Amino acid sequence: MSAFVDPQMARILAGFAAAPGVDFKTLPIAEARASADAGSIAWNEGAPDLPAREIAVQVDGAMLRGRLYHPKPGTALPVIVYVHGGGWTFGSVDTHDGTMRTLAVASGCAVFGFDYRLAPEHPYPIPLEDTLGAIAFGLSGELGPDVDARRWALAGDSAGATLALAAMIHRRDAGLALPATAALFYGCYAPDFETGSHARFGEGYILTTANMRWYWRNYLGAAFDAPPALAAPLHADLRGLPPLYLTVGGLDPLVDDTIRLADRLAAAGVAFRHDHVPGVIHGCLRMSRKLAPAQAMIDAGAAYITERL
Repeated sequence: MSAFVDPQMARILAGFAAAPGVDFKTLPIAEARASADAGSIAWNEGAPDLPAREIAVQVDGAMLRGRLYHPKPGTALPVIVYVHGGGWTFGSVDTHDGTMRTLAVASGCAVFGFDYRLAPEHPYPIPLEDTLGAIAFGLSGELGPDVDARRWALAGDSAGATLALAAMIHRRDAGLALPATAALFYGCYAPDFETGSHARFGEGYILTTANMRWYWRNYLGAAFDAPPALAAPLHADLRGLPPLYLTVGGLDPLVDDTIRLADRLAAAGVAFRHDHVPGVIHGCLRMSRKLAPAQAMIDAGAAYITERL
């Protein structure tokens, strides 16, 4: 029995199938990154037009590029700190510009994104340390008087959802303030490639099991066979986290990552909402202008956040 594919998603997949395939694993990392990021940036066309400003984000050991999207400049708004995906290997505020603009409009909040340093040159824990540093920077008042940093949330997609979850666990353990809530879009929470969803969707739906294995190797480096809890937060202590919004597309090899996280949150007594969206693939948020279910995912995550800020 074949899997249901949303009709809009089918048209997008047909476009992908007609384009020349690129195996990023076989390319020098700089070339792979340029090719992957260019493909993502193309999806930003038609994104909401709202004010954005570039920000230099100072963290321990690095100066990172940041960007703040603000729907109402001059009005103090809550802020969503957004952690981009890309397998810890690809991605930037440019590749996720359209997603962050859409989230800012849907939520009515300021959205702050940043470029953490990427693997394999910068494996775990560097992307997490950069994420923690960027959160601390955003809460310090450096984003300006029209951001109410006392009212904040986290959001992230794919590898960014993993980093966002790990950042909350770290802040909890360090006795630091937690966000009011977080929206985690199709995260990858443990390097387990033997799940049922990997078996069903690990080929033919853009994100493959082979590529997911490569991403995890890039991120974990020597720790691939025994990842620390914060690197693979599915197995961390989840007690005491804020309410979480979880969502994943029905054609994603990472479906079971989100299901397993939901089970672990329930066991830990953490409030959450879990939306399973049939017929769409991993990475679909960037396609929201042409894919109604992806826009609905962003809208649902934004509503969950704004109800709790």
